Amino acid sequence: MHTIEPYWKWRDIYQAELDELSPFFGQTYNEFEFTDKIYNYVIHPQWDSFGSETLYVKLLYVNYKKHTAIIELIGEWNDCIGNDIMFFKRDFIEILINHGITKFVLIGENILEFFAEHEDYYQEWHDDIVAEGGWIIALNFREHIMEEMIQANIHHYIYFFNDDEQMNWRKFKPHHLIDFLEQNKTKLLHE
Repeated sequence: MHTIEPYWKWRDIYQAELDELSPFFGQTYNEFEFTDKIYNYVIHPQWDSFGSETLYVKLLYVNYKKHTAIIELIGEWNDCIGNDIMFFKRDFIEILINHGITKFVLIGENILEFFAEHEDYYQEWHDDIVAEGGWIIALNFREHIMEEMIQANIHHYIYFFNDDEQMNWRKFKPHHLIDFLEQNKTKLLHE
């Protein structure tokens, strides 16, 4: 897992550690020291921690004028044991919402497992942003992860990019990706 690096080709457009409103403002990265791990597997030092022991993020892009954020995730999303959604919502997402972010793209191709407990925090997140025209889109989540989320009724709060193949989101600039997803939202799996 230490070779899975967060997407870096947008760093000329946005860097969370340089953004004074970002939860990761001032963060420094050591490219040679691997300290964070998921279970017994170290992960690349560019991933950011928000309080979960098994789930890490990279805030790839934020546009405060357009109220948008793109977040890449890695690890195991475990709401049963680690209550990951609580930490994710309280210690990361709420900071973005407080700065006007209402549209979230979650890139989940590196989420290996998902264990649901309750849908309360997902509903709360949805309710916090929907009145402002906001949405949450899950992009490139593995099929078994989407199935687990659907069984837990989380699909009522998150749009899933529903395609036979994973979307090549890396071919877009971040604002083009957001425009594309927003224009195609009606084709996404929701409720």
